[in-house]
Amino acid sequence: MPSQYSPQNWEARLLLERSRAVKCPDIATQLAGTKKVQQELSRMGVLEMLLPGQPETVARLHATFAGLYSLDMGEEGDQAIAEALAAPSQFVLKPQREGGGNNLYGEEMVQALERLKDSEERASYILMEKIEPEPFGNCLLRPGSPVRVVQCISELGIFGVYVRQGKTLVMNKHVGHLLRTKAIEHADGGVAAGVAVLDNPYPV
Repeated sequence: MPSQYSPQNWEARLLLERSRAVKCPDIATQLAGTKKVQQELSRMGVLEMLLPGQPETVARLHATFAGLYSLDMGEEGDQAIAEALAAPSQFVLKPQREGGGNNLYGEEMVQALERLKDSEERASYILMEKIEPEPFGNCLLRPGSPVRVVQCISELGIFGVYVRQGKTLVMNKHVGHLLRTKAIEHADGGVAAGVAVLDNPYPV
């Protein structure tokens, strides 16, 4: 449960959810976008339950997943922590937060896992297999910074519009994309954090 929510925040959210207002997002959709739910969706058998009779679709979706691991208390979480401590360069520790600059890598991740490993607080994080994209040379344009070619990596985000009324689907479609590029020297951080820049894909 988010500790930053005061009782008044919860009352306001409950009032909003009970109202006839259009929620963007409603609480169910907001929870569906959390890293914990993404990790649970990656478990074998979950997509099969949600997409019955569609084994090819399930296989295509599973092929896009990086490894996502629960840190819930118990043997499964203990094993995930042990593997991350043994090979920290291969994992990322992710809290349930957005906006860039929140993920932990390398020694910072090791220190956090050592602190969290015997605490129930660890269940509010997930471990993810670290993605290793191929770096490329590019110029990042920022105010007050010299223009020079640096080694970069990019992350492509796809925008979608999803509208429903109760359980009735009204709209679900792709409406655009966002490409963020950053120098490889930065492990984490988005555009808002001042690390990445907006970019344009060049389809080939």
